[in-house]
Amino acid sequence: MAETSLVPLDLPKIEKSKHIPIIGTVHMVLSNISIDNIHVISSTVKAGDTGIVISVSGAYANMTMNWEYSYSTWLFPIPITDNGKASIQVEGMDIGISFNLTNVQGSLMLSPLDCGCSVKDIFIKLDGGASWLYQGLIDAFEGRLSSAVENAVSKKLREGIVKLDSLLQSLPKEIPIRNIAALNVTFVGDPQFRDSSLVLSINGLISAKEAYTAPPYHHLFASLEHLLASIPLKDLASMVTISLNEKVLASASSIYYDANKMHWIIDKVPEQSLLNTAGWRFIVPQLYRRYPNADMNLNVSIYSPPHLIIREHQIDLTVHADVVINVLNSGEVTPVACFSTAVSGSASPWISNNNLGGSIGLDELSLSLKWSKIGNLHVSLVRALISTALRTVILPYINIKLSRGYLLPTFHGYMLQNANILCSDSWIKISSDVASVNQLFIS
Repeated sequence: MAETSLVPLDLPKIEKSKHIPIIGTVHMVLSNISIDNIHVISSTVKAGDTGIVISVSGAYANMTMNWEYSYSTWLFPIPITDNGKASIQVEGMDIGISFNLTNVQGSLMLSPLDCGCSVKDIFIKLDGGASWLYQGLIDAFEGRLSSAVENAVSKKLREGIVKLDSLLQSLPKEIPIRNIAALNVTFVGDPQFRDSSLVLSINGLISAKEAYTAPPYHHLFASLEHLLASIPLKDLASMVTISLNEKVLASASSIYYDANKMHWIIDKVPEQSLLNTAGWRFIVPQLYRRYPNADMNLNVSIYSPPHLIIREHQIDLTVHADVVINVLNSGEVTPVACFSTAVSGSASPWISNNNLGGSIGLDELSLSLKWSKIGNLHVSLVRALISTALRTVILPYINIKLSRGYLLPTFHGYMLQNANILCSDSWIKISSDVASVNQLFIS
């Protein structure tokens, strides 16, 4: 990044006068001084107790400039001038910058601690005019050129810190989710600096837009720190680790429940005969006798927020719902029975080739009759039919969809690469490298 963000870099004009015996005083000017490119050989990023330190060593740079001189003597009162161009090679550049990150009212503030640049060697080659004659004079500018390069690079780095701080301050504190909720992305606690990592924690809870608040969850940050210290990554060299607490999932399910988004009419299933009274004639014969060969649909309403628990390698989910059986009779929808159900299952997520997928399984299904307009029903037979349909038809169909995966989104032109996902003790943890979209597309 430094190779592109620092250049081109213009330096101020340098003037110098020097007295030379016989010739007299020679006035020399270096102008249009520009650092065209910087080549970084070695760089390190370290995080310590006071902040982040970025070091670049052994870099070299290519520069260009214009030169000119003028002088006059008592022998030749008319000024003598000459000019041309020059190429400059800067070697042994060491660049260092340190800064601190703090949390100010939920936003990150970047504070520079130190910034500097040193140049070991600088070589000037003149072109044009009688440059071979004045190379020695120009060499006298090496010290001032070195100082100009050091000052210009240091100033550019400080300006970069100011811009980055402004960018951090402008980050949104909430991200809208459709038109009903907002994700609280305010930072919680100060960043934690380690030898090779930086730990940032955001609130992460999802709230209804009209009742959006940002309550502090300091205990989440403490849990995050414990998690990162205790769970090994499969790839210790991963660039980014994202940890998601189950409270985030719980807040999302609560918001969608409160917004009446957990209500579905099911009129198509992989085995469509299940939605016809003929498919139930041996389980609920009175239903078939009253409505022979009639189509059906299921009105499913979740009556409490789904309960999620993240365990080792899986996510456990329990859903309580009312299921109303509707018969489509002569264009009319007739409710005939209602069951109260509790479904427990588990999901195992995975990431492959930047796709998020997974599989789900049914652990337990309980069912009770709430009301019926077609007489008494054999609940155990209905439960057996629904359980068999879930295990053999519906869930396999859903798992086929999930196995194809969903492409992970990009963020400002970057995306996750070689990501791994791990579930453990109330947290979902993703470790990944980061690459630009263009780089992945080219490769």
